[in-house]
Amino acid sequence: MTIDKSSASLMDKTYKNQRHFYDLTRKHYLFGRDHLIRNLSAPRGGTVLELGCGTGRNLIEAAKAYPSCKFFGVDISSQMLRTAEANIHKADLSHRIHLAQGDATRVDPFEKFGIETFDRVFFSYCVSMISPWEDALKNATKLLAKGGQLSLVDFGQQERLPGFFKLLLEKWLSRFHVTPRPNLQQVMSDLAQANSAKLRFLPLYRGYACYAELDSSFYTRFMEKPAHHDLLETQNESHREIRKAG
Repeated sequence: MTIDKSSASLMDKTYKNQRHFYDLTRKHYLFGRDHLIRNLSAPRGGTVLELGCGTGRNLIEAAKAYPSCKFFGVDISSQMLRTAEANIHKADLSHRIHLAQGDATRVDPFEKFGIETFDRVFFSYCVSMISPWEDALKNATKLLAKGGQLSLVDFGQQERLPGFFKLLLEKWLSRFHVTPRPNLQQVMSDLAQANSAKLRFLPLYRGYACYAELDSSFYTRFMEKPAHHDLLETQNESHREIRKAG
């Protein structure tokens, strides 16, 4: 499939120089990425795909956490992929992590990797950078194997933080073509319903970030538990995250 050249060019221009110090700076404000990796719960020997893999940081951490799995990453920026390849090689994980250039809204994994679907698909702070982001999420659900899980972490709506903080953050993020999605939860809810899946949506760090998990195996895993089980778990974890954030 073809790549949107204008989007690829914009991302290459944005990260041509930033890619060299991206991980060093982003660790200070891209919160929740390790939370996502911990909750992937990838099956033994499973396949995991990251859409918008950037420098490969998340793929490397996930590969260390799930040593029996194979990992795949797609990014529209050839510049970021150059850095990702170097990082993965340095981590001695080239045999387990495979990369390809592609558009998250329409990537064909069989064309890129010879694989049609994946046990886990995830996004990390890139839904807020993809203009047709709803198309990217819809495409991601099509790439899930039966019983698979789609996860994402991204900027939230800062609902429990001071109003001036939200204004300053959004102004600063706009410099990097980042736009938090206020209707993300509703879009994910609609996708969950359309795919007979269960949605778990958590605000993290007083709303600074949000974590979403669309689990198509929910009705098998929880069918014997009370109907309110997931709601209680969501509330408890949300409270724990708020306490951690102070």
